Amino acid sequence: MHHRAALGVALAALLAATARADDKSYCNLKAIGTGHVQAVMDGRTVRMTDGREVRLAGIEAPESARAALEALVSGREVALMRLGAETDRYGRVVALVAMQPAKSGPSVQQALLAQGQARVSAHIGDKACAAAFLGAENTARRAGLGLWADPYYVMRNAEDLAGILAIRGHFAVVEGKVLSVRESGGTIYVNFGRRWSEDFTVTVPKRSERTFTAAGMELKKLAGQHVRVRGTIEERGGPWIEAVTPEQIEIAERNQAP
Repeated sequence: MHHRAALGVALAALLAATARADDKSYCNLKAIGTGHVQAVMDGRTVRMTDGREVRLAGIEAPESARAALEALVSGREVALMRLGAETDRYGRVVALVAMQPAKSGPSVQQALLAQGQARVSAHIGDKACAAAFLGAENTARRAGLGLWADPYYVMRNAEDLAGILAIRGHFAVVEGKVLSVRESGGTIYVNFGRRWSEDFTVTVPKRSERTFTAAGMELKKLAGQHVRVRGTIEERGGPWIEAVTPEQIEIAERNQAP
């Protein structure tokens, strides 16, 4: 009981710190159920006492985050809220997870992000949640917490082509200055170098442009700006990321070099 109480106090303090560090709007989502956490299966998956497996939506978290997730939710009652698709291809519930009773405030995802135990994924599906998640992640990154102190997970520089290609096929966050934005056929190319066949590039399907514009991200005005891009690293001549949702591209802090 004393251990449970200590965890509760630690959780409250952590969520309060997350709230102070993040002035963005909290996620306000539709509840899809509640449950009691029986076990933590990996850095972003838990099993409920009723047998359901729940995958934490909107974050990328390695196995090393398991202990932090256990400290937050093991043996506790949680509320589940819909964030994107309700299930994944393996039949797991995908949800934003909050401590019971569910109230407006930081989620378990935000707590992990604020500790530096997770990174914001490429697909969120809710503008307010994306802003809250990115705010928590940026706070941890600036402080060099958790993953942000690990050379494998640190922000990649768009000019470090070899470093980016070394993790092709994996999720990464890349930052750099956009040199130009071009359109060809059904694709918009956000170029970070002059050698489009060798340098880092972000591609956006033309059909997605309206979604970016509606979110306040005008792709053709990115030239000359420092941005962060998140997604899976692919290789097409040089390294590239395909961006299909606005939360994949974030304007970096003013006057901050990558």
